[in-house]
Amino acid sequence: MTVLKRYVLRLFISLKYITANVVDRNNGRIVVTASTVEHSIKNTLECGRSCNAKAAAVVGEVLAMRLKVEGLDQGHGRGIHVNVNKEVEKKGFKNRTKIWAIVNVLKNSGVKVILDDDDDNTSRTKFP
Repeated sequence: MTVLKRYVLRLFISLKYITANVVDRNNGRIVVTASTVEHSIKNTLECGRSCNAKAAAVVGEVLAMRLKVEGLDQGHGRGIHVNVNKEVEKKGFKNRTKIWAIVNVLKNSGVKVILDDDDDNTSRTKFP
């Protein structure tokens, strides 16, 4: 059984590190990853102990380059799906700057990014 949203971008953001993974939902495995934990990325950053939007942009550039090397920049015609609202709500992260920095760099690098904005907020009750 094939999944319509085969490749999905998952972000893990803390005060110190940013990690971006592209997950193949058919196999359940990470196909491409980039993180500020990697020495090659960490040594180029000037952010010290905290990571900012510049660090997120660098992670996005490295991720885009690795996607192109793997031949997944178009996601086999289906694109790389990302739900920004879900990524923000995962940890209650209020600032979307780092998330949008990664998404914009991926788009500008030629990666086919599909934004999924599901408005099915079942956890929140809407009052009339």
